[in-house]
Parts: sequence; structure tokens; C-alpha cells
Amino acid sequence: MADILSAIFISGIVLGSGYALMASGLSLVWSTLGIFNFAHGVLMTLGAYIAWTISDAAGLNIGLTTAIAVSAAAMVGAGILIERVVVRPFYDHRDMLLITVMTTLAAMIFLQKGVQLIWGARLKQLAPIVPGNIRLLQTTISAQEALIILVAPLLLGALWLFLSHSRIGRGIRAVGQNPDGARLIGIDVSRLFIITFALSAVLAGLTGVLLGSVRLLTPEFGSEPLVKALIIVIFGGLGSLGGTILAAYLMGLLEAALVFVVGIYWAPSMIFLLLILVLLVRPQGLLGKVVR
Repeated sequence: MADILSAIFISGIVLGSGYALMASGLSLVWSTLGIFNFAHGVLMTLGAYIAWTISDAAGLNIGLTTAIAVSAAAMVGAGILIERVVVRPFYDHRDMLLITVMTTLAAMIFLQKGVQLIWGARLKQLAPIVPGNIRLLQTTISAQEALIILVAPLLLGALWLFLSHSRIGRGIRAVGQNPDGARLIGIDVSRLFIITFALSAVLAGLTGVLLGSVRLLTPEFGSEPLVKALIIVIFGGLGSLGGTILAAYLMGLLEAALVFVVGIYWAPSMIFLLLILVLLVRPQGLLGKVVR
């Protein structure tokens, strides 16, 4: 029994770590601009494919570390491009939220088809950053999964420190609380919107690179994580980064437990049902605030 509980816990933490990285970027855009970026999932896919293309996995003698750095830099450009082309033209529109849902969905489809056109539909997989297996809490897992468990809290902690203690981070939080007030005190809101999208895209790309060696790469690689990230952001509380991270780990543990109890096919339905029940009791999410 202890072995089973250990396996469920470790599997849940691995899932939660990936979900937390994915959802934190989505939550960051929402809390700053008040929109959902539906192209966020395909940025995860794009980051993984770029790293695959220039790493040893693709036959080029460059190395995965360099590939990750190049992928992150490319994600900065992709985030800026989406903000400039897909979102910025509609900032002052009264139906901005609805319009950006449509434009980011269009960007998602365009980029997804672009990935399929460039890289094809055949399955691919990144080489693990750390090869081999390790034993953790009576459970044997790949060293790559252990790396995900370790790296995710470090990246999320770095994000929290950046938002809490850097001038740019405090500016992003101020814009999220009151963009008009931020403009009045001299904050360049437009510049911070760009930085927010770039940072969110980097988080998505790094998630893709970390998961790309434990899951197979397809053009739809980021679609399922995007759906779960949307649920997590709502479940944790819109605009609450802490709530998003908490909800991500809870959802990972819940999914791992339900897969063991009811099977892989029924687990998603049970998760949706439980989340609906929670939101009926607490509509603002776990750590969200009631808006009056």
C-alpha cells in the first residue's frame, strides 16, 4: 500500500509541476491584461520543437542546454509578436475580452498548422536533460521527471521574486491592479504588456522543453495542457498566482489518484465534476477575491 501511495504522490507532483509552470504564464497574462491567451498552449509546443530542432536529438552537435537557451529567446520573440499583432490593436475596444478570445484562438490554429507544416505530424521526442532513473519515496522515476519536480518550484520562486521585488515586476502588478492609475504615475503600461507576454511565452516554452522528453511531441502537444491550465487558473482564483500554483499541484495529485482509482478514461470527467462542485461553493476560486 505504501508503494502505491508513493507512486500516486510522485506522479501527482510531476503532473502538478508541469501544470503549475504552464498555468502561471496564463495567469500572469490574465492578471495583467484581463484576457486569456489561447495561443499559450501552442507556444509550449513551439518551444519544444525549436529545442528539438537544434539539439542532439535532431542530429545537430549543439547540445540541449544551448537548445533550451535558443528556444527561450525564440519564445520571447513569439510572445512579443503575439502581443503586437494579435492583442494590441484591440486594447481600447469595449469588447476587448471577447475579441482577444477570437484572435488568440486564430493565432493558436495558425501556429499549430505552421508547426505541422514545418516539422510534420510524425512523433518526436527530446533527449532527456538528465538521463537515467532514480528512486524517490519507494518509487522509481526517470531523472528527467525528478528534474521537473526540482526545477518547477525554482522557476516559480524566481517568478515570485521578480514580481515582488523588481521594479518591472512591481510595475506589472500595479498595471494589473489599475492600469489607468499606473499611467497617471508615469508607468509605461504598453511596455509592461510586452514584457508580460514575453515572460508568459518563456514559461510556456520551458514547460514544453521539460515535458518534451517524457512525452511525445506532436503539433497538438500543448492543447491538453492548455485546457487544464485554463481550469487551474479559474480554480485557483482569477488573478491569483499563488492560487494558480496551489490549484496546479492539487489538480496533479487529484488526477494521479483518480487515474489509479477510476482509470485514465474516467479521471478527466471526475476532475471536472469535482471542480464544478468546488466552484459552486467558492465561485471566486481557492485564493481569488470576491469582486463587488
